[in-house]
Amino acid sequence: MSASVLLITPPFTQLNTPYPATAYLKGFLNTKNITSFQSDLGIEVTLSLFSKQGLAQLFAGINGKEAPEGGYSDNAKRMLALQDDYIHTIDGVILFLQGKNPTLAHLIAKRDYLPEASRFAQLDDLNWAFGSMGMQDRAKHLATMYLEDLSDLMTECVDKHFGFSRYAEKLARSANSFDELHQALQQPYTYIDEIMLQLLANHMSSVQPMMVAISVPFPGNLYAALRCGQWIKQQYPGVKVAMGGGFANTELRSLKDERVFACFDFITLDDGEAPIENLLQYLMGTKTQDELKRTFALVDGRVTYINNAACSDYKQGQVGTPDYGDFLLDKYISAIEVVNPMHSLWSDGRWNKLTMAHGCYWGKCTFCDISLDYIRLYEPIAAQLLCDRMETIIAQTGQNGFHFVDEAAPPALMRALALEIIRRKLTVTWWTNIRFEKSFTRDLCLLLKASGCIAVSGGLEVASDRLLGLIKKGITVAQVARVNRHFTEAGIMVHAYLMYGFPTQTAQETIDSLEMVRQMFEAGILQSAYWHQFTMTAHSPVGLEPERFDVVRETPTDGPFANNDLEHSDPTGADHASFGYGLKKSLLNYMHNACFDFPLQKWFDFKVPKTSVPPDFIVKALSEEEYAQAKPATKMVWLGNQPQVEHYTKSKKGNHWEMTSLTFQGRTKSVNISVNQPQGIWLCDMLQKLAASNLKTYTWQEVKENYEAAGLEDFELFWDNKPVNSLVKFGLLRL
Repeated sequence: MSASVLLITPPFTQLNTPYPATAYLKGFLNTKNITSFQSDLGIEVTLSLFSKQGLAQLFAGINGKEAPEGGYSDNAKRMLALQDDYIHTIDGVILFLQGKNPTLAHLIAKRDYLPEASRFAQLDDLNWAFGSMGMQDRAKHLATMYLEDLSDLMTECVDKHFGFSRYAEKLARSANSFDELHQALQQPYTYIDEIMLQLLANHMSSVQPMMVAISVPFPGNLYAALRCGQWIKQQYPGVKVAMGGGFANTELRSLKDERVFACFDFITLDDGEAPIENLLQYLMGTKTQDELKRTFALVDGRVTYINNAACSDYKQGQVGTPDYGDFLLDKYISAIEVVNPMHSLWSDGRWNKLTMAHGCYWGKCTFCDISLDYIRLYEPIAAQLLCDRMETIIAQTGQNGFHFVDEAAPPALMRALALEIIRRKLTVTWWTNIRFEKSFTRDLCLLLKASGCIAVSGGLEVASDRLLGLIKKGITVAQVARVNRHFTEAGIMVHAYLMYGFPTQTAQETIDSLEMVRQMFEAGILQSAYWHQFTMTAHSPVGLEPERFDVVRETPTDGPFANNDLEHSDPTGADHASFGYGLKKSLLNYMHNACFDFPLQKWFDFKVPKTSVPPDFIVKALSEEEYAQAKPATKMVWLGNQPQVEHYTKSKKGNHWEMTSLTFQGRTKSVNISVNQPQGIWLCDMLQKLAASNLKTYTWQEVKENYEAAGLEDFELFWDNKPVNSLVKFGLLRL
């Protein structure tokens, strides 16, 4: 098998699903009839290492070398003593986590099958946190801790940089200088290096590519990418190596260090389609070096940025459907690592990754890298094309779960996509990232649920209206609470990204933010959340103009290598780092409906101010009247089944009325309404017109005009009265 391009994702990103960057590029190259082969070296290394043969070699290697001064830890000694148990059980555990050996759950759950080391010491806490979770999930979590134990052994005895999703991340994060990475690359290959490079050698021999394109999405992929590039240039000097991806897009925009090009020939920025096409044309001699697109190269010994302004990027409708071919899709590992519900969703199960839109439709948040094109340039994808791509990917992968990895999915496009999914009768499960904006009405959330949406995540950030204004988030805490209720009542899980340490944030605002979060969990409108400390980045408004936010930037932005995360001081704010542990500990309890009555002081080992937030702030926000009269352009949609109709005569005190009884059957319940016969006949006809399966959608104004054209009176009185209103829960939606 030969191909023009070998596309590689180096270790490690996720174990449960492939990172989609190379799938996007492969899909684009298909549209140009350019052959390619893609490899997720992360899952391939993991499967090679965590196998009977791999563990036997691992333990043999540890046993065959001298222990460090002071010896190994008691935990490592215990695992070395139990090495036969690990070697005997590993293949069965991997098959179980791949979904191929489900009955092993019974043995794992009994706690006398797997060897247990330090990760299992937290089991009492986990029993409390997980409660009576099903046997499969409990066994999956125990098996995950078993792998984490082995990861700890690797880190202590074999490779101090090892990590399932953050391999050698410390070497890459905020590396203004390339010195430490360069030094690591001069050292002998680590055990992981040897496994990875053997797998890479197999692919190079099989594919025989003209160019290798390595995607580096995160700092934790960089060291492995450099090792791969270094090896290819040594072993295959005629093959060109290009690097791109999220890390380059944010960190390497001002690259100057020539030593990087001992591993790569080219480094591209931002959308990869046009740059990779131009690189291939350059290598084939049909374009000059000056015609390259957003590409760093070494020219006359100096790092040079080449960007042919005459070459435009491809529109989203032109880039093709992501192609998940070549991946070992049936061998990914589904793990339950943490108690956080959204993080578990992220790591458990195979998700096809797609985007609804390029960039961010909001593009104003002051902590975000909104100056960069991959966020700044917003371009949505038509719902029909999205559904076409979803159907193609389902047919290819056999998986109908989708994670839309948007910066923030646009509500109008989510509505259009949901309607298209329902029209096509697709059975899909999907989730995405959003802004908690007021467009997410109760009815829109019901529509999204009906189309298969199971979860959303969004940035609540600092739950303080002053700071949300400074961040330019465009939301208020009360608004977020109401939106969260809409999602929750529709049956969609809500995860909030929480931030502490934004410039000028006071201790009072930090505690008040925690109180807002506590009240949301107590009200049942938030199911999952995660606190992270604010990081100043070079391409955000805060990083570009720190004086506007009363902070002092302490890291220069012109280092020769990576320039993104910036050290800074906040003279007017609190000691932000000191709050981290207490915020996260309280959140763990709130996520499991515990300790709502604890005073906030209890979470901190230093004095904090009392909250100034009224104890019923969120409850009051939820009680505010939200009803708004439908606008003429409001779309009306009927998701339910057509009713069973029965006409009858109603009599009272000698008067007779012709009535219609309409019985609507739902999957779990039914509802009956009775209306005057002319209105009943009209309503049956209109519900057929409003059915979501129809291509044409009707506005509220068109429905009103149709009603009046039928000679009926008092549309508003009829439409907003109890009989019709009772159909809302059965799918009569205003969108």
